[in-house]
Amino acid sequence: MKMKLDDGIELFYTIDDFTDPWTEPETVVMHHGMAKSHKMWFGWVPIIARHYRVIRFDMRGMGMSGVSGPEHDYTLDTFTADLKEFVDKTELDTFHLIGETVGGSISMNFSIKNQERLKSLTVCTSPTNFDAHHKESAELIEREGINVWVEDSIGRRLDPQIVDPAYIRWYAEQMKATAPHVVAGFQRTAGGDIGPMLKDVQTPMLMLAAATLREEVLGDFRGASDLFPNGQKIIFPGVQGFVQHIMPVQCARVWLDFAQRLG
Repeated sequence: MKMKLDDGIELFYTIDDFTDPWTEPETVVMHHGMAKSHKMWFGWVPIIARHYRVIRFDMRGMGMSGVSGPEHDYTLDTFTADLKEFVDKTELDTFHLIGETVGGSISMNFSIKNQERLKSLTVCTSPTNFDAHHKESAELIEREGINVWVEDSIGRRLDPQIVDPAYIRWYAEQMKATAPHVVAGFQRTAGGDIGPMLKDVQTPMLMLAAATLREEVLGDFRGASDLFPNGQKIIFPGVQGFVQHIMPVQCARVWLDFAQRLG
C-alpha cells in the first residue's frame, strides 16, 4: 500500500494483523533505521502481530517509498514530520511506537511533542545525539559510494559469531539499494542532542541494546532510557552489534512482555 504525503512523495506501508477477528487490537508502528526498510522487521512481526495490529512503513527515500531529490532536507526533524504526517493520514490517535537506530532517534524526537499519542515508546540501538562520525560517513559515501560505506559498517551491525553469513549478505544488499544522496544527506547534517528535551516525556519507554558494538560510534545510546521519567532498559549480554537484527525473536518477546504489562 502507498500513502501520499502533502509534498507528493508516496510512502510504502504494510499491515500485519493476526489477532482474533472479534477483538479490537491496539496498533504498533514500526520505524526502521537509515538505509533499511520495513523488511528488516521480519523476525519481530510473527511474534507481535498475533497480539497487535502492526504497521510497518518505509521511510522517504528507502525501501519501496518514493525518493526525493538531493535538494530535500534529510534531517531528524523532516523525517519526524514524515512520521507525524503518516500517522495522521492513517488516522492513528494512539499507538505503540518501535524504532531502531535512527528510526528510534526519530521516534524519540516525535515523542517530545506527541507523547499523548503514544501508548509506549521502544528504541533499539538509537542515539539521542549525533557527532562527527556521521559527517565522516557522508564523506565516505560521497567519495567512494554507498557500497563501500555499507561494507565498512556491516561488521558493527551484525555479529558474525551469531548471524548466518547469508543473512549478513542479504542485509548488506538491502542497504546498498538506498539512494546514496538520501543517506549522505542525512549523515552530513546530523547533529545536536535531543536528550535534554526527553525529561518531560512521560510515555512508558523501553530501550533494547547489545552489550557492545565493534565500534562504539553512537554515543551513550544505552543511556537513552535514563533520560525518560518512565524509561527502562534491557541489555543483551554477550551480543555485539545491533541486537534488534541479531536476535529479533528474542527482542520481540521482550517487547511483548513489556507492552502487555502496561495493561
